[in-house]
Amino acid sequence: EAECAYTLFVVAIFWLTEALPLAVSALLPAFMFPLFGIMESKEVASAYFKDFHVLLIGVICLATSIEKWNLHKRVALRMVMLVGVNPAWYVLMLGFMVSCAFLSMWLSNTSAAAMVMPIVEAVAQQIVRAEAEVDELEMSCSSGSINPALELDENIGECENTEWKEKEKQVDGYNNVGSTVCTIEKEKEKGKEQELKQNLSSAEAERKSRKDKYSGIFKVMSLCVAYSATIGGLTTITGTSTNLIFNEHFNTRYPGCQCINFGSWFILSIPIAVIILLLSWIWLQWLFLGFDFKNMFKCGKKKTAREEASSRVIQEEYKKLGPISYPETVTLVLFILMTLLWFTRDPGFIPGWSSLFPKYKGYITDSTAALVIGLLFFIIPAKTLSRTSNGENTVFGFTPLITWKEFQSCMPWEIAILVGGGFALADGCEVSKLSEWVASKLAPLGSLPLWLVILISCLIVTSVTEVASNPATITIFLPILSPLAEAIHVNPLFILIPATLCTSFAFLLPVSNPSNAIVFSYGHLTVMDMVKAGLGINIIGVAVVMLGIMTWIVPIFDLYTYPSWIPNIPSTNSTGP
Repeated sequence: EAECAYTLFVVAIFWLTEALPLAVSALLPAFMFPLFGIMESKEVASAYFKDFHVLLIGVICLATSIEKWNLHKRVALRMVMLVGVNPAWYVLMLGFMVSCAFLSMWLSNTSAAAMVMPIVEAVAQQIVRAEAEVDELEMSCSSGSINPALELDENIGECENTEWKEKEKQVDGYNNVGSTVCTIEKEKEKGKEQELKQNLSSAEAERKSRKDKYSGIFKVMSLCVAYSATIGGLTTITGTSTNLIFNEHFNTRYPGCQCINFGSWFILSIPIAVIILLLSWIWLQWLFLGFDFKNMFKCGKKKTAREEASSRVIQEEYKKLGPISYPETVTLVLFILMTLLWFTRDPGFIPGWSSLFPKYKGYITDSTAALVIGLLFFIIPAKTLSRTSNGENTVFGFTPLITWKEFQSCMPWEIAILVGGGFALADGCEVSKLSEWVASKLAPLGSLPLWLVILISCLIVTSVTEVASNPATITIFLPILSPLAEAIHVNPLFILIPATLCTSFAFLLPVSNPSNAIVFSYGHLTVMDMVKAGLGINIIGVAVVMLGIMTWIVPIFDLYTYPSWIPNIPSTNSTGP
């Protein structure tokens, strides 16, 4: 137990401080466990490649093809065009958030943010440029002339000419009348000059106000991309690495439970993601721009210059893509097929396609479907067969949808090794009985209300994940939280599901996750901007997760029933709801 605890402590310190690359630190158990006599080398090595890695390979094959053939860009632009733009920015930003979140469901959060952010930047720049031109035009019209400076010079000149004429009239004996006329003219011109100065000063103040508004727009649009990429990843098992790590840990520790699959996770997480996305949208609008419900729900209003500019940029970007190509069509079909296979493998309420193999119950997982579809990307050609002059098909120059080199460039090997290290640590804790020792020490927590235990777990992982990577955080805490649930005699899903979801809530700092770093690199945000916005979204996220785990998620997994698939561990206390 002591040797395993020491290994766990050393690896955790290296992961938290990142003194070594995460993948390198994850390899420490491969030689420390055999040296300490905890596990044989071949047993440790087998933990570094499991069902998770097969699933990851299939998903990355799909992601590689999507990125290579620009299907992601077509989907993002098309979704924004369908949602449309609004003069108050609200619907436009919601469109980008929905697009980014949808992409993040199937791709990595980092890829989704990197894809959508350049489009958002181009649209925002074009809209601001168009509004600036409109502001200048309105300022010129308000002064009554295209060039206020020239108008001022002309007014002064007219007054001087009037004075000269009146002096001539004075010579002719019209002194009193001439003086009166000149005085009136001078007063009129002086009033015009003062009015013009007031218009110019008010225009300058308006321009400064517009500049501050533009700054807020760029900030909120940048944060919308970063946060929606993270929120979208919550919805699917494959959406983010933390979900995949949880899935593999749970299936390995509790092989008797077949309740966690693509469909069940989607059902529990999609309401959470939608609520967090909408509340985050409202929070960011209020924080940086103010939330104007009156303008938001105006319909049938004539498009402004800002809206026209936004629509024009999006349409031009979409036209550059041209008509949908053959590789895009094939990729889209395979993407839909993979999703359908995931949903229909074992939906729960009806028998899935896995029931066609009754002799091998439990053998087929989501990774089976992912790998089958993933291999097709290396088999299906990227171009249709060309014909020779004789009308015969030729296979010369065959190129698949993706090549192995392209796959390697997209494959997150660091995450694969990191997850393997986490599995090795979990196996070591179980073999050395460290997990049972931890469970016995955590048993007194059974006296606390269940909701408080869940809340404490969520707050701890949410705090740690701000300074450590999400995969490292979930890998450290899963082996601790699982025996905690067993010790207090509650369904482990009651604690593991909210903790897994909250591990993705790395919203506070640019270094908290790669999505934040990508949008921060565009230069529109300060660290304090991200801290203020992220703190609010962290609170929203934890609150929504707590709401979900105590309401609609309970009947999905029958959480208040202590399941039979949990190892027999004596409990000293029982936690009630």
